[in-house]
Amino acid sequence: MRTALTIAFIIVCVLLSVVVLMQEGKENGLTGTLTGSTDTYWSKNKGHSKDAVIKKVTVVLSVLFFLLAAALSSKWVA
Repeated sequence: MRTALTIAFIIVCVLLSVVVLMQEGKENGLTGTLTGSTDTYWSKNKGHSKDAVIKKVTVVLSVLFFLLAAALSSKWVA
């Protein structure tokens, strides 16, 4: 059982790292603020974009990460 959990933990760790690196920054910097380019169609509809999906996947993988870490650290897993 411990081997299966360890393999699942490693897979979740790699996927979580990839998904976090795929996310865009939260700010466009000084240029975006001065030029007003932050008010684009995609910035107003972030709930329906690729960024929203990546955020949801990040939350799910983070929860799995902590659950697997807790399971692996418990003494009841054989």
